[in-house]
Amino acid sequence: MKVIETALPGVLIIEPKVFGDQRGFFLETFQAERYHEAGITLPFVQDNHSRSQHGVLRGLHFQRLRPQGKLVSVSRGSVYDVAVDINPESPTCGQFVGVELNDDNHRQFWVPPGYAHGFCVLSDSADFQYKCTDLYYPEDEGGVIWNDPEINIPWPVKSPKLSAKDQSNPTLQQLLGR
Repeated sequence: MKVIETALPGVLIIEPKVFGDQRGFFLETFQAERYHEAGITLPFVQDNHSRSQHGVLRGLHFQRLRPQGKLVSVSRGSVYDVAVDINPESPTCGQFVGVELNDDNHRQFWVPPGYAHGFCVLSDSADFQYKCTDLYYPEDEGGVIWNDPEINIPWPVKSPKLSAKDQSNPTLQQLLGR
């Protein structure tokens, strides 16, 4: 597997080895020893799978007191996936990394605990998987508004389909009390 470091500390793009022939393909989606060598050392305790339609944008989400690391991938379709540094003590606070994940490139995206995360569906629909390093607690969830002008993410959709919760998230500056 190929591990690509990004501009944000700890955020990684992973390109697994894909073995294919006329019958289809095979790849390992996780192998503890290899991922540990890549720096992903936290244990995974929960796996999630979502299906979303074209134009759906989910995010930017995080957990406040029990932050989750997420190893994300797409098994069907295509998404634009984003990690945002929301740590006020970090020199990269407010910066983001975005990557396209799809069923052709088989890429994975490692979003360590403490980052906000979101994605937007580019294909007709997409099946999105993520392995999490902590359990999900709805009462602990926080968010940053998807179109925060200071973060300035170039989302590939102009009018995304958003949940009511995601429409009312604060800007990063509001979240940090600045």
